[in-house]
Formats: sequence, structure tokens, C-alpha cells
Amino acid sequence: MVMNVEIDKKEIQKRRMMSYFIEATNEIIEKEGLEAVTVRKVADIAGYNSATLYNYFENLEHLIFFASMKYLKEYALALPAYVEGYKNALDKYLRIWKCFSHYAFTNPKIYNIIFFESFSSSLKDSIKEYYAIFPEELVTESEDLLTMLLEQNIYHRNISILKPCVKEGFIEERYLEEINEMTLLILQGMFLKIFQQQVNYTVDEAVEKTLNYIQHTIKAYGKLDV
Repeated sequence: MVMNVEIDKKEIQKRRMMSYFIEATNEIIEKEGLEAVTVRKVADIAGYNSATLYNYFENLEHLIFFASMKYLKEYALALPAYVEGYKNALDKYLRIWKCFSHYAFTNPKIYNIIFFESFSSSLKDSIKEYYAIFPEELVTESEDLLTMLLEQNIYHRNISILKPCVKEGFIEERYLEEINEMTLLILQGMFLKIFQQQVNYTVDEAVEKTLNYIQHTIKAYGKLDV
């Protein structure tokens, strides 16, 4: 029992220390922009030295990933309203991607860090760890949305919201993996064009095109008029 209490204390201390550095990073991002973040600046604002920072984060990229998670709150807050009144699993699936696309295309630098940079996929359970530090930012009571939001990998996020479409007969299970991959190729393709400023679409235009392509993909795999 004593050992468990000791472990809990250590974990609480770790989360507290991480929060100091994350909040300091967010302060720099808000005032000076993402590119202005340095280990020295973060350590100075947090009130610790740079060596202490490396006790909790692998490197600056790791820290920026955690700091970027703050900007998912707006998306998480909006998501319940997007899916409210959905007709079926497929309708809900498309509404979730409409919400995600809107916020990702609006803030591509941050969403690239969290979901599309190679570093993001190597951070096992970092999203769950972030919400353990800042539980107030996980602002949904829906169990299925919560499961999706806590998934580290965007591939697994998509699978988790596609599976109900199989249960309701919109998708054959044998096509699940292919549709999952096709959907992400569409999303990432549009996202990359916006992130690299290769197109001059408005956010609404980009979202509409993305959802249209996803709908046509699902229709191509089934007999339903989606």
C-alpha cells in the first residue's frame, strides 16, 4: 500500500512538472508564434533549467507536440454539436470528419504536428498522458467520441468510427481496412495541399471537397446511395 501511494505521488509530481513546461510553451506560442519556441525560453518561463526539462521530454519536438494538444480543445468542444441529431452511423461518420477537417484546415501547422508528422506516431499513449495532465480539456461525455479522441494514431481514430458503419450494413467488413486507408489518403492529400499552400480554397470549400470525395469512395465500395 505504501508503495502504491509513493508511485501515485511520483506520477502527480511528474504531471505537475510537465504542466509547467507545457504551459510555458503555450505562452510563447500565443505571444510569439510556434517558430519562436526554444528550450531556453521555455525553461526560463517555467522557472527551471534546461536540464530539468529533459527529465520529462525527449526533446523540443516532444514538448511542442504536448503543447499543441491544447488547440484540440476547440475541436473537441465543437464535435458534439456537429454530430447532434445524426441519422445513422454513416451520417455520424461524415459529420465527425466534417468537424475534424474544418479545424485541421483552419489550423494546419498545429494539426500537422499532432497527426501527420512522423514524430507524432512514435509517441505511444501521449494523447492519453496529455489528458491525464489536463483532464478539463477532454470535454465530451459521449463514450464513442471519447474512445476516438483518446486514440493516438489517426488511422486507429478512423477505424473506431468506421466500425459502426459495418454493424449497420453501410460497409462490408472485408472492405473496412481499404476504406479506412482511402479516407485517410483523401484527407491527408487535401490537408497537405492546404498546409503547403498549394491551393487557394477557403476552409469551407476544402471541407466540402473532402467530404464529397469520402462519400464517393464509400459509395464505390457498396450498393448504397450515400
